[in-house]
Amino acid sequence: MYQKFFKRLLDIVLSLILFLLSLPFMILIFFLIWCFIGFPIFRQKRPGLNGKIFTLYKFKTLYDVKKNLSEKKRQSKLGNFFRKTGLDELPQLINIFKNDMSFVGPRPLLVEYLNKYSNFEKKRHLVKPGITGLAQVNPDASGVKIWKKSIKLDVYYAANVSFILDIKIIYKTVELVLFQKKQYKDFKKFYE
Repeated sequence: MYQKFFKRLLDIVLSLILFLLSLPFMILIFFLIWCFIGFPIFRQKRPGLNGKIFTLYKFKTLYDVKKNLSEKKRQSKLGNFFRKTGLDELPQLINIFKNDMSFVGPRPLLVEYLNKYSNFEKKRHLVKPGITGLAQVNPDASGVKIWKKSIKLDVYYAANVSFILDIKIIYKTVELVLFQKKQYKDFKKFYE
């Protein structure tokens, strides 16, 4: 019942409210990026529910590609700040409102990964992708993202969507963004 009706209702209401509340900040971010980085909106095709391709929106945080520069050389302090605080994700409120995404779900990965998934890994696409998810709030202690662990967490979430789990993930996301509080054991039972 939650996944089929209330989750979408909450996504619509919250994305609309947050979009309206954050609009002045988004306008400011838009012009800051335009002045210091380049055209502010980054668009990329990503797979969503059942692997259906949609256009993901974010604020651009890297300089445009010029002469094969590495990602590190394309970074700026402003862009890094937006990434660290999650402000670059604000345009995804549009994706949520359009029903491409949800607040909570597996992060949408690149389209080229679609033909590399095992049957087990494909289960991550049984739910809409999210701005945050189990893999994002359960970083590895090494600081390196581990593919198998992330996918297991995504598949676990897809099979166990619930209001309580979504609230826990949102709470942990706020802790990570505001307080940089990383807890490596909270969701360990889900991927071992």
